[in-house]
Amino acid sequence: MASADLGDELICSICLNVYEEPVTLRCGHNFCRVCIENVLDTFEGSGAYTCPDCRAEFPERPPLHRNVALSNIAKQFRSTRSELERDGLSCTYCIHATTPAVKSCLHCEASLCDSHLRVHNKSEVHVLTDPPVFLESKRCTTHNKILQYYCSMDATCICLHCRLAGDHIGHQVEPLNEAAEKKKEKLGNALKEIIQSREITDEKLSRLKEQQHGLHKKTAGESERVTDLFRSIRRMLDDLEKKVLSHISSQDDHVSLLSDLIHEMEIKKDEMCSKIGHLEELCRMTDPWSILQESQSGQEDFFVVREEPILVESKELHAADDLDVVQISEMLCKGFMDVMTCARKRIFGHEETDLLLDVRTSGINVEISDDLKLASWSQIKQPGVRKNLQRCQVLSTQTFNSGRHCWEVETSKSGTWSLGVCYPSMPKCGDIADIGYNNKSWCLSKIHNNNQYSVLHNAHEVLINQKSPCHRFRLYLDYEAGQLSFFELRDPIKLLHVVKANFREPLHAAFYVCNAWVRIQS
Repeated sequence: MASADLGDELICSICLNVYEEPVTLRCGHNFCRVCIENVLDTFEGSGAYTCPDCRAEFPERPPLHRNVALSNIAKQFRSTRSELERDGLSCTYCIHATTPAVKSCLHCEASLCDSHLRVHNKSEVHVLTDPPVFLESKRCTTHNKILQYYCSMDATCICLHCRLAGDHIGHQVEPLNEAAEKKKEKLGNALKEIIQSREITDEKLSRLKEQQHGLHKKTAGESERVTDLFRSIRRMLDDLEKKVLSHISSQDDHVSLLSDLIHEMEIKKDEMCSKIGHLEELCRMTDPWSILQESQSGQEDFFVVREEPILVESKELHAADDLDVVQISEMLCKGFMDVMTCARKRIFGHEETDLLLDVRTSGINVEISDDLKLASWSQIKQPGVRKNLQRCQVLSTQTFNSGRHCWEVETSKSGTWSLGVCYPSMPKCGDIADIGYNNKSWCLSKIHNNNQYSVLHNAHEVLINQKSPCHRFRLYLDYEAGQLSFFELRDPIKLLHVVKANFREPLHAAFYVCNAWVRIQS
């Protein structure tokens, strides 16, 4: 306590802090230089100056004398207090040496070292805590008593007076140590939960980063693939342009023939004009002898009009005029189709699959067209050996056990239909034999008079709402990737759903029709 009393003697009464550059008035009282100068400034012009402590008056502004000894003591005290604040409180009872405190007694309002802690009172009234840096901060603001208890109802620390005569009478109150232990237990449980949540978050974050990296890699690869695709398409279009223009240029022979015919016809025209002029002159003659004499001059062939050369020239003229526009158009169409076929193959990594329906797998109420492309529902039972006991289903002749494949299908506007894939081992009868209602098939279904699709697998349904119906679809199968994608062939093309699965058997294309029909377009 001696250390605390010494500290009180080093406090400036104006700023209530340890002296900074202390000075002394004639009355003997000490103040910080800055503090007393500010006070004296307020008395300027009043005719007298007063000491803030003893009220001693001075007719003139008193001189300020620096207190060297007090300045050194205050400096040493600030240094010692800084070390104590940094390293912890010192023992209150060790007045001749600075010994670090290991505990503080809230009842005694004292800090204890190991030696004094061993002889300290052990009764429950003396509550020991870890030594706080400032014991004053643990006092009740109402009663200025040390906070020793915790009121769980009001969630606040209280002193003994608050417990016995304050607003907390009848509340659940317990000692600070017990309340702190319970709080620490709750905090420990919360800490465990947060640590578990953080581990889960770290795992999710790691997966997201891996997904981000993978997506970035795929994006870069896809950009490169698309760029290469357009480069290839441009090269193919350039080659097609050169080929067609070369074919058109080959028609220049007809242009030369036309030029020769034009030149020949102009010569013949000039000859005929000359004959016409001569004949007109003869016709205007009145002398019979001159007319007859012209006839006997041996130029009878001059008056003959040759028709045959003109007919031959007309045929040649027709041939020269017949530029093969149809052939050019065919070349363009075939060239563009080749470009599109190549582009589709490059885009999807394959050519479209030419599917055929297997009559032997069709239900007794499914009629198959002669070209094996159309499956339609029929009330009449179909003849023949049918392996599929389900009345409304049919499978493809092809099976897929690797690679990428796609096919396009057109559907009826009414009725119920399903498009998908299935294993050959799919059940042949019973309620689970319909495609999508077992674990060996996947399909896109459309119910009669409903603008709603559903993707089915093992009777689990994913609904897809549509504002307007569409009747053309594309199915894209990537066997190794385990993906089956359903697209609507509208403008623009729309992805409806992607099924992800680990395919373990070969797959058939599968179709279901009830009061409906489906046609394979590819």
